[in-house]
Amino acid sequence: MKTFQSIYTYKGSQPSIITIGTFDGVHIGHQKIIQQVVDLSNKDKTTSMALTFFPHPRMVLQKDYNLQLINTINERSALLEKTGLDTLIVHPFNKEFAKLSALEFVLEILVKKLHVSKLVIGYDHHFGKNREGNIEQLQEYAHTYDFEIIEIPAQDIEAVSVSSTKIRKALQKGNIKKATAYLGYNFTISGTIVEGNHLGEKIGFPTANLDIKEDYKILPKKGSYIVTATIDGDLVLGMLNIGNRPTIKDPKKTIEVHFLNFNKNIYGKTITVSFLKRLRDEVKFKSINALKKQLSKDKQAVQTYFKTLKSL
Repeated sequence: MKTFQSIYTYKGSQPSIITIGTFDGVHIGHQKIIQQVVDLSNKDKTTSMALTFFPHPRMVLQKDYNLQLINTINERSALLEKTGLDTLIVHPFNKEFAKLSALEFVLEILVKKLHVSKLVIGYDHHFGKNREGNIEQLQEYAHTYDFEIIEIPAQDIEAVSVSSTKIRKALQKGNIKKATAYLGYNFTISGTIVEGNHLGEKIGFPTANLDIKEDYKILPKKGSYIVTATIDGDLVLGMLNIGNRPTIKDPKKTIEVHFLNFNKNIYGKTITVSFLKRLRDEVKFKSINALKKQLSKDKQAVQTYFKTLKSL
């Protein structure tokens, strides 16, 4: 897959079959649409293309800076690459771009720049300044400028019953099972390992502290989770805690992972952690000793979980 960071840097001349969206999560609904694009392009021997935007339009147009996204832009690009697309364009979304009228977007971008032959789009898609363009207008423009609209009907979208909003809500509730089912893969976070206060090490549960630079990346609900990570090519099992560590009255939100089968120095490394299951809520314990006992129970639960997986 070739990736372009702007519509205006795209130099292709071949007809393209395009789908457009923010694709946050690249969930099973998105995957179904993109598969249709790839299948059509293979049949027509044209270029399969996804046009996406960053920042998220809501962050620009609605000043919704608190919007939390399922994927960082790098994660989104990596997931889209796995779909078999030929081309991905990640266009910077800003107020100037948002001023393009529906006609300007179709003629200047889709027709002249991206050489659209077919556009695969949802029945409720809106585009252009103030979201003035709709599927009916697209049909008119398609007739005028000689491209085809492949409309994804309401029943197809509703049959999947998945949306990025539903996935965000599931994660905010700590419902990893539902989020995984909607995504079609395990939710992940990536961060750099930084030094903490070494409390975990002192009580026999050394942890790797993750620092996530993208502040728009959504995190699951505070609590403890069963996770895995790949470090230096090895699959590592672990338990992760997200929270403010109320037992020691730490106001700072932390993400700490205790690995079961790994004890190398990984400070400064960037790792990706996959969430498999929620263990429990964040709890304020009466003492450090009580915390240590609970961590022992958590570790046992994690070990049992992985043993069960291997026996299936």
